[in-house]
Amino acid sequence: MILPIYPYGSPILREETIPIEADSPALQQLIDDMVETMHAASGIGLAAPQIGRRERLFVVDLSAMAEDLMEELGEIPPWARAPMAFINPEIVEEDEGVCEYEEGCLSIPDIRELVARPDRVRVRFLDRDFTEHDIVAGGILARVIQHELDHLHGVLFIDHISQLRRKLLKRRLNTIARGEGDADYLLASPDAEPQSA
Repeated sequence: MILPIYPYGSPILREETIPIEADSPALQQLIDDMVETMHAASGIGLAAPQIGRRERLFVVDLSAMAEDLMEELGEIPPWARAPMAFINPEIVEEDEGVCEYEEGCLSIPDIRELVARPDRVRVRFLDRDFTEHDIVAGGILARVIQHELDHLHGVLFIDHISQLRRKLLKRRLNTIARGEGDADYLLASPDAEPQSA
């Protein structure tokens, strides 16, 4: 089922999420719905708070970038072939060096900004089968993981840009927060209640 995406200004986007304790049919359905919602919005990542949920969960699908990854890496990595679920993820190590890359967010439509983040991170998480993984991610996968993991802690990509840039974006952000933002996908009202877990 395609779910509405909660826009900037929605209180749940600033809340800390709750760890997932156990697998369930409801969790599997939630993961499927998140992947379907992400695809419908042409996104490559989606975190639970963005659909009004408090679970510590996000999904990533980089398969749309397979050709670019093939050119860059000489192969299509396994993580770029199908959607991935990250349950209770945590970054356990990150590179000291950072790189800048333009980011956007489905909860902040039509705004993109350069964000500096570590280019490589080590992340520990459970997949949708509750199998534990400990991987080192670089490049676009590292960036998407960091962006989505931020959502699980109430942090948005605009929190990583300068105060001057945020000030310049204030009018556009306020428009989104009033529920007047425009997107090619379904947006919830900024004052919509969070969904029950």
